[in-house]
Amino acid sequence: MVTMKAFVLLNSELGQESKIIEALEGVEEITKIYSLYGIYDLIIEMEADTMDRVKEVVFNKVRRLDNVKSTITLLTYGDPVTNE
Repeated sequence: MVTMKAFVLLNSELGQESKIIEALEGVEEITKIYSLYGIYDLIIEMEADTMDRVKEVVFNKVRRLDNVKSTITLLTYGDPVTNE
């Protein structure tokens, strides 16, 4: 089964990052969440079996949270390049 990997760049209300991270705990498709310096506040790494599942998680579990201002979803393709 092909797994889709996506990264979601997220802007939150000021100082609400920890509430968002807490709200997303237990979402099976989310593998990692990083806090960021810069334009975006968080980046969410996720994996799902289908594009429809990626959309469902982003729309229903991430974007609907009270303290989320905006998101941008980036979908990967192909194998990752490693720098060894």
